[in-house]
Amino acid sequence: MTTIRIQPLTGEAFAPFGEVIDTAGPADKLINQGLCKRFHDRATLDFIEGGTAGISLFQAELRKLPHLLDMMERHPLGSQAFLPMSMDGFLVVVAPDEGGRPGTPIAFRTAPGQGVNYHRNTWHGVLTPLSGSGLFAVIDRIGEGDNLQEHWFDMPYRIED
Repeated sequence: MTTIRIQPLTGEAFAPFGEVIDTAGPADKLINQGLCKRFHDRATLDFIEGGTAGISLFQAELRKLPHLLDMMERHPLGSQAFLPMSMDGFLVVVAPDEGGRPGTPIAFRTAPGQGVNYHRNTWHGVLTPLSGSGLFAVIDRIGEGDNLQEHWFDMPYRIED
């Protein structure tokens, strides 16, 4: 079994797979009489074949490390953003595409307050909260069509700190 070490989530390391959604850098605007900082347009939503953006809530069970990764999925018809509804980090696993299947996975741990937006067609692991409530707002494509592809590994990967 191959072991994958978790690394901190950074915009630069995650860029091939999507966008980190956070409040890094200065606010783009001050709103609400100067009492609210707006960090504007932090993710690119990408939907094809007639889909529209929808906001759903996911209640995921907490997981523990080491985590065994036996399956990855991707969504060919739309991007998918995960925003934790608490200030708890979570595990993010992505992989480059290698001929229609995931290559070697890369694991990240988000910092408190960070979310992610997976580019359309990006291989990723399932939602994996390690602490907190497990409640997430998810922004993704709502519509007809087959928007889920799964790949099951012959041998799982072990993900640990």
